[in-house]
Amino acid sequence: MLLRRLVALYSGLWLYGFSMAVMVRAGLGLDPWDVFHQGVAEHVPLSFGAVTAVTGAVVLLAWIPLRQRPGLGTISNIVVIGLSVDTGLWLLPTGESLPVRVAAMLAAVALNAAATVLYIGAGMGPGPRDGLMTGLVRRTGWSVRLIRTAIEVTVLVTGWLLGGSVGIGTLVYAFGIGPLIQLMIPAVDRRLPGFHAVHRSVPKTAAAEPVSAELSRERL
Repeated sequence: MLLRRLVALYSGLWLYGFSMAVMVRAGLGLDPWDVFHQGVAEHVPLSFGAVTAVTGAVVLLAWIPLRQRPGLGTISNIVVIGLSVDTGLWLLPTGESLPVRVAAMLAAVALNAAATVLYIGAGMGPGPRDGLMTGLVRRTGWSVRLIRTAIEVTVLVTGWLLGGSVGIGTLVYAFGIGPLIQLMIPAVDRRLPGFHAVHRSVPKTAAAEPVSAELSRERL
């Protein structure tokens, strides 16, 4: 089981970063956190992947007052995704025709969902950004939906003002990632422990709130 979890963790994180690179090359808009990463990268002498890693490390510092504890998956998230996205950007060409770019964008969203299911399914700790969300939910008592929306709107607007790419891909990601994750969870639910703890922790009164709303990224 440990070997299976490690394979799921690192393959999921690597695929997550690669899906980010595909989304960037599609050029049709990014998810909120990547809009922020791209916007920051426009103004600093760092690669997209390096900005992603540095942002994850800074967000991780916010865990301290929230009394969140990182796991292996948390630290690995910062390192592996940063390396993967830069590798993907180095390997992948920029799409030329609109149909190719649309196909790449759709493939990136689906790959991102599969990667998210793998690394969360490994159950070795949330990514820095998801940990920030769950920590704020626990400390404030506010809903997951409210905290998640506040965080993502903040990073989206900030990234857009800095020059990050917002477009149809941003909307597709926002509305598609949750249902895709929910659809893919059964494929790993009996093989990996990560979602078992989530199922147990969701109270019966909150059954109407989709599990995927709590899990979809970023980032991870």
